Amino acid sequence: MRDNKPFHQADAKMAQTSAAEIAAIARRIDRPIVLIGLMGVGKSTVGRKLASLLDTGFVDADDAIQDAAQLSIPEIFEQYGEPYFRDGERRVIRRLIDEHDGVIATGGGAFVDDETRALILDRAIAVWIDCDIDVLVERTSRRNTRPLLRNGDPHEILSRLYKEREPHYSQAQIRVASDDGPHHATAIAIIEAIDRWL
Repeated sequence: MRDNKPFHQADAKMAQTSAAEIAAIARRIDRPIVLIGLMGVGKSTVGRKLASLLDTGFVDADDAIQDAAQLSIPEIFEQYGEPYFRDGERRVIRRLIDEHDGVIATGGGAFVDDETRALILDRAIAVWIDCDIDVLVERTSRRNTRPLLRNGDPHEILSRLYKEREPHYSQAQIRVASDDGPHHATAIAIIEAIDRWL
C-alpha cells in the first residue's frame, strides 16, 4: 500500500533538479497529469508552470467546460444546478484525457464524482495539491467567482468541503502539500513526487 503523506515543497531539491533531469522525468510520463484539490490550491497556476517545466501542454477543465457550454461556471450552477454541471464536467474531462497528454487542472469537486475519479485513476496520474484552509480562505477571497463560497462563511465552507472530499482526494496516486511559497516550488515538488512514484 502506498504512503500518501504529502510531499512538501520544502522537500524538493529545487536547486539540484536540473532541466536535464526534468526532461528525463518528462520522457517517462506516459499519460496525462490531472491536478485535483480544493478551490484555491493553485491547480491552474501550478498546472501552467508544471506544463512549462515538462515542455507539454496545459488545459484547464473549467475553461473547457465554459467553452463547451458557452456559459460561465457560476451561470451553469445558477441556471441548471450542480448535478447538471458535474455531468458536463465528467464528459469534458473524459474528452480531455482522450485528447491530451499534458497537464489537466480540474475543478475542486471533479474528483469526488465516482465515475470521474475512476476514469482519472485508470488513465492519468492524479496529483492532489493539498493546502492549509487559512491559506485557501485568503486566496479565494481575491475574486468572487466561486459559486460554492457565495452563501456563507468561506472558512466554514472550505473546512466542510475538505472534510467531505479528503477521503476521495486521498485516493490520488500523488499528494503534494502547497503553501504560500512560489508556484515554481510546488511544480518542482510535483515533478519529484512523480519521479519517485514512477
